[in-house]
Amino acid sequence: MSRALVLYAHPVPDSFNAAVHETVVTTLKASGWEVDDFDLYAEGFDPVLSRAEREGYHDVDTNVRPVARQVERLLAAQALVLVFPVWNMGYPAILKGYFDRVFLPGVSFVMRDGVVHPNLTHIRKVAACVTYGGARLRTMLAGDPPRKVVTRTLRYTTQARRLRYLALYDMNRATDARRAAHLARVARAMEGL
Repeated sequence: MSRALVLYAHPVPDSFNAAVHETVVTTLKASGWEVDDFDLYAEGFDPVLSRAEREGYHDVDTNVRPVARQVERLLAAQALVLVFPVWNMGYPAILKGYFDRVFLPGVSFVMRDGVVHPNLTHIRKVAACVTYGGARLRTMLAGDPPRKVVTRTLRYTTQARRLRYLALYDMNRATDARRAAHLARVARAMEGL
């Protein structure tokens, strides 16, 4: 059985993001995936990269120690699914901190002769289920950084064969019908992951 690591980053249990998260987890399980559901807030993940961690960042023999369990979960996955809101044109701080602390040299990439090479190539499928408060045009004018990180950086790091970016823009004015349609779209994407 293939394992999907779901990284969920929203602090409010009755938010629309919680509904997206539930749709992702339920649909993946129903589709035969073993799901490692990592709710960053519920599990109390500490997103702060400490001075000691930064100073030991490039020491591949020891850099994993502070986040060994999270690295183990990442290395066991064949799919990575992110569920998060876009705040201030970026990831929630807790998710950004996850990437800072867990996507380490020797974990997500290796350095050879000063060049970065992907190291999460066992992850063959990546999906992001994202909500934006702002409209698509405003987000595009700002460069849509979260989309670029997922579709470029994560794609490179994993060499994913399949990548999905499922965004609901203009969440602040989304009707019940638009939210329901987004949940249905997420479910279809997870069925085909």
